Amino acid sequence: MKIVAVDHVQLAMPAGQEAAAQAFYEGLLGLPRVPKPPHLETRGGCWFESDCVKIHLGVEDQFSPARKAHPALQVQDLPALVEQLRGAGVAVRDDEPLEGYDRVYVDDPFGNRIELLEPQA
Repeated sequence: MKIVAVDHVQLAMPAGQEAAAQAFYEGLLGLPRVPKPPHLETRGGCWFESDCVKIHLGVEDQFSPARKAHPALQVQDLPALVEQLRGAGVAVRDDEPLEGYDRVYVDDPFGNRIELLEPQA
């Protein structure tokens, strides 16, 4: 027996904020929103999935953002994404260097920490 992959990452969000989630994850990060299965749709939240990345946001009644725990998303053309995020008013933070990568941190609209990194050429 062995673990072979991560299927998805789930983050929490406050109720009724699906439009803000879509504006960030689909509009800025480029992850398409996909329909949740009908039996899960009633819970609120939303799912964003591409061929290789799946981020699910679930409503948490006593919502508290993940300030330390975070997904790390590997991107292509990090400088262009940083420019797009800053242009949309998203605060972009540098951190300690990580050998072999350029990376930054941002927060989603709910305060969840997101790492964006690109392998150095």
